[in-house]
Amino acid sequence: MTVTNKTKVDLVDYLLRAESDVTEVVKITDQYPELSIEEAYDLQKKLIERRMEKTQTKRIGIKLGLTSKAKQEMMGVHEAIYGYLLSDMLAFEWEPLQQHRLIHPKAEPEIAFIMGEDLMGKDVTASDVMRAAKYVVAAIEVIDSRYKDFRFTLPDVVADNCSSAKLILGSKMVRPEELDMANVGMVMSKNGEIMTTGAGSAVLSHPAEAVAWAVQKLAERGEGLVKGDIVLSGALSEAIAFDMDDTIVAQFDGLGSVTLSSKYVK
Repeated sequence: MTVTNKTKVDLVDYLLRAESDVTEVVKITDQYPELSIEEAYDLQKKLIERRMEKTQTKRIGIKLGLTSKAKQEMMGVHEAIYGYLLSDMLAFEWEPLQQHRLIHPKAEPEIAFIMGEDLMGKDVTASDVMRAAKYVVAAIEVIDSRYKDFRFTLPDVVADNCSSAKLILGSKMVRPEELDMANVGMVMSKNGEIMTTGAGSAVLSHPAEAVAWAVQKLAERGEGLVKGDIVLSGALSEAIAFDMDDTIVAQFDGLGSVTLSSKYVK
């Protein structure tokens, strides 16, 4: 079935309604199996534009997904994916997430870059990223796919803005050049029990390499990073599911910790 402009509008409505109703839905490719990655990015852009129009939220950066070579092989792809971060996705350590506004959330530990300069171009390197970034900080991204059972193909997840839901930043900010990011170790626990461990090298060998890739891909669409942008560079380990009253802590060498908690709010 052809993905026309009218179809794209309908599909964006479909995903937005799933999010607002906090209800999982059947993945798009069940009906449109020929959906391409480029078409999926078109849908993603329309979805973000609609969200910004509807809620007056603003773009505050980007997030990367599939930055692990193992995950890429599992999905049968050769590169990462990216989505957008919006101001209403930003959450805080001292304020529990409202669990009833999430479908089936999972937490991912990441190193976030805070950009000190604009950065754009198809030839941007990891060295350029290190120079343009002002700080790096510990982060937890909450992913919450709108698709049933968290199952999807690559075009599905791209269209769904790479499952973006929330992000929490730690309080310790470090200059990029002061941290050996590839060798940063990470331990993530839930309710005091260690769940996952990882290292910065899991993210395309070095988190700055992942950010450079994202800038190159954005340039293909005439976009880039701007001063003040937050960039989630990719997960250092697998994601873990959480429920109300859970507390998740991700501890990073040299970056301190970041904490996520959740509760049910009537």
